[in-house]
Amino acid sequence: MTNKDVVEGKLKQAEGRVEDAYGDLTHNHGHDINGKAKQAEGAAQEGLGHVKQAIADAVKRNEANEELETAKL
Repeated sequence: MTNKDVVEGKLKQAEGRVEDAYGDLTHNHGHDINGKAKQAEGAAQEGLGHVKQAIADAVKRNEANEELETAKL
């Protein structure tokens, strides 16, 4: 399951690529820099989303293992 941070991060990266391309096309360094910054922000947010998901998955696995151990007793 994909979480909100992953999706929003991917969207920010796409927005950043568009702004970066616009800056390249118009030779506007402000848009170029802002686009690259937005891409980096989006990549960080996406990475955070993946970490959150990995933690949630690990917690679920641990809870399931604890339930199995309890059932064995």
